Amino acid sequence: MNHDHTTETADIVVIGAGLSGIGAATYLTTDFPDKKVLLLEGRDAVGGTWDLFRYPGIRSDDSVHTYGYAFKPWMHKEAIADGAYIRDYMVETVNDFGLDEILRLRHRVTAADWSSDDARWTLHVAVTDEAGNETRKTIRTRFVFSGTGYYKYDEGFEPYFEGRDDFEGDILHPQHWPEDYDHSGKRVVIIGSGATAVTLLPAMLAGEGAAAHVTMLQRTPSYVASMPRVDKVAQLLMKVLGVKLGYSATRLKNIWRDHFIVTVLCRFPNFGRKLLRSMTAKELPAGFDVDTHFAPPYSPWDQRLCATPDGDFFEAIREGNADVVTDQIERFTSDGIQLKSGRTLEADVIVTATGLVMQMLGGIKPTVDGTPVDVADTVLYHGALMSGVPNWAMMLGFTKATWTLRIRNVTRLVADVIREMDRKGYDTALPVAPEGMATQSLFDLSAGYMQRAQAELPRQGAGKPWRMHTTFVKDNRLFKGRLIHRDLQFSKRAVEAPHLVSVEAAS
Repeated sequence: MNHDHTTETADIVVIGAGLSGIGAATYLTTDFPDKKVLLLEGRDAVGGTWDLFRYPGIRSDDSVHTYGYAFKPWMHKEAIADGAYIRDYMVETVNDFGLDEILRLRHRVTAADWSSDDARWTLHVAVTDEAGNETRKTIRTRFVFSGTGYYKYDEGFEPYFEGRDDFEGDILHPQHWPEDYDHSGKRVVIIGSGATAVTLLPAMLAGEGAAAHVTMLQRTPSYVASMPRVDKVAQLLMKVLGVKLGYSATRLKNIWRDHFIVTVLCRFPNFGRKLLRSMTAKELPAGFDVDTHFAPPYSPWDQRLCATPDGDFFEAIREGNADVVTDQIERFTSDGIQLKSGRTLEADVIVTATGLVMQMLGGIKPTVDGTPVDVADTVLYHGALMSGVPNWAMMLGFTKATWTLRIRNVTRLVADVIREMDRKGYDTALPVAPEGMATQSLFDLSAGYMQRAQAELPRQGAGKPWRMHTTFVKDNRLFKGRLIHRDLQFSKRAVEAPHLVSVEAAS
C-alpha cells in the first residue's frame, strides 16, 4: 500500500452512492449550488444494494414509483422491478443531475475525526485505483451526510450449522452470489423465509437454466402477499396526466394505500391474520397445509410482509417443482440436510438466505475531539442527527413504508441546519438530548437481523424532535414547520484557527 497522502476540502461530503446517497447528493447540490459537495463511494460502481446483490431474480419489494425519487419519474412498466433496472435508474440519476462531477468511486472512508478547534470533520479515505493499488487521502469538510445503509456489505449473516463441512455440494449466500453460477438441473434448498428466499424460489425455476427442484426450508413462516408486477393505475395516470403529474399522483396513491394497509393490519391483527391467510390459501393447491407453512406466530407487520409479484412464488408451488418445509435443522450431511423431525432433504445446492449483519455508518467509528462515538449511546434528532455528534446526519428509512420516502425530509433538515449556520455565522450544530429523557428502540420490527443488532443501534426519544415514526404519513407530520429546535445547539469557534485553509477558498 502506498502511504502518500493528499488532502481535499469540501463543504458537504455524502458517504455512499446507493439510493440514499445519490438522492441526498441530488437534493443538497440543488439546495446549495455554490457549495462544494462530494459523493464518496467505496466500491467501484454506484448502486449500493442493487449493484452488490446479484442473486437470481433480485428485485424490489416495493413499487419503484415510490421507492424511486420524487424528482425522477420511474418510466419502466414494471412497478416491482428487476435489480438491473433499479441500478440503471441510479446511474441515469447520477448523469442527469451532474453528480458524475462530484462522485469519487473507490473512496472508502475508514475513519472520521471531528475537531472543535477547527470545526471540521477530517475523513480518512482509502483510495483504490483500477489496478487494486491503495493510497490514503484526507478530506476536510464542514458537514457529513452518511447514506451508508444499515448492513455490512462484506458479510452476510450465516448461523453455525453442524456438519457444514461435510456437505459435498455448493453452499451459497445471496450476498455473495458467484457470477454466472449454473444451478440448472440441481436440487436446491433455500434456508430462510424472508424476501430473499421468496424471490429466489421462483427465479431459480425459471427459464432454460432452471433447477430440478427448489425447497424453501423455514424455521418460522412469513406472511407472503401477491401484488401486481405492473401498476395499471400508474400507467393510466401517467398517460392521462402526463409523466410528471401522473408520477406524483402515483406516489401519493401508493403512500396512502400502503399507510391504510399497514394501519388496518396493525390495528386489527386478528382480522389481518385471517385476511392474509385467506388470500394465501386461494393461491395454493387444494389441501395445502396453509396453517403450518404460512401462518406466522406473530401479527402482520411485526415483521415486513414479503411481496410476490403476480404470485410467482405461489405459482411455482402450484406447478409442483417447489415446496415449503417448516422444520429445524439438525445438521448438514454429505448430500443434504437432516431435520430435527428425522426427515432428510437431499440437495446439490444449499442457499443460506439467513439475513444481514446490521452496521451503522458503514462501519466508520467517528471521534469527537479524540473521544470515540458509540452510536448505540446516541439518540437521534428527527431520526437523523446523532446527539453529541456535531455536523453529521445519517439516513435511516422506514420499516413499515418504502425506505427511501424519508430522503427528502432528512435532507431538508440538513439544509435548514446549514442555512441557519450560514445566516448567523455559526460553524457547529450539536444535537443535545435533554438530561433524563426516556428513550426507546428506533425500529419496531421483530426481524432477527434487527433483534441481533439492538445493542448497536441508536435510540429515539418519546416526543418531537427526538422521535421518528415507521410510516411516512405519520413521520412526515413531524417535519412540518420549523425544524430548528432549542435542543439543537449552535456555536462558533472562539478564535479562528489561523492554520486552517478556508473551505470556501479551497473549493
